[in-house]
Amino acid sequence: MQALGSGLSGRGRNEDCALLTLFKSLAMKAVQEELEQASACTQIAAEFEQILCRICQFGELPFSCPVIFQLEAACEVDARNIDGSTPLCDACASGSIECVKLLLSYGAKVNPPLYTASPLHEACMSGSSECVRLLIDVGANLEAHDCHFGTPLHVACAREHLDCVKVLLKAGANVNAAKLHETALHHAAKVRNVDLIEMLIEFGGNIYARDNRGKKPSDYTWSSSAPAKCFEHYEKTPLTLSQLCRVTLRRATGVRGLEKIAKLNIPSRLIDYLSYN
Repeated sequence: MQALGSGLSGRGRNEDCALLTLFKSLAMKAVQEELEQASACTQIAAEFEQILCRICQFGELPFSCPVIFQLEAACEVDARNIDGSTPLCDACASGSIECVKLLLSYGAKVNPPLYTASPLHEACMSGSSECVRLLIDVGANLEAHDCHFGTPLHVACAREHLDCVKVLLKAGANVNAAKLHETALHHAAKVRNVDLIEMLIEFGGNIYARDNRGKKPSDYTWSSSAPAKCFEHYEKTPLTLSQLCRVTLRRATGVRGLEKIAKLNIPSRLIDYLSYN
């Protein structure tokens, strides 16, 4: 009887071991399948992000593009490329307003935490005033600073994109913001653009500001050239009282001052004047 009991007990232990082995095998198989699915999803996400970056770089919006964004679990709208830029940066660099609108509608950050140029910098580089205006409307930082380019205003002036410069200034960008003590007016002088110089001065640009080399904007112009004569004119003929009042009021209203000015209880002609219309 004892031997029989011992046999039954041994057979029970063997069955337990077999069940445990089977359970481990099934568990390992399930884990392996999960890992394979996760790997596939990661690969799909990477492929979608590469496609997204390529679309934004070339500024072409294919008919099937919305399908990419509908796969929200597989595609990160703020994915970084090898340079650290986001798809919104690439779309702004290409000047594609359609891509910019679509990215923003899916939650792309207008002020992503970057150490490189912001989307607004990229839009100013491409010269797309439409993209610049849209980014400002959704809250782009007008004073975003890049260690290489300075502010978006610096970029727009260096590239001589007057439409972008005016949009930035009317929105309240600091006309005297400095990069290594270099202002937008220094850039305008270096590219010798008289229209740009006059615009910056009318918005309060300081013609006496000195950069890290101790030079004023006029020091970067050729003697007797049109830009040099322009600076000479403003040195001899300061802004009028009405112009100085406008500059002072605009400076007081700060960033996005147009919204505040439009609400003032004053004649529409004065609002237009203060808005540089």
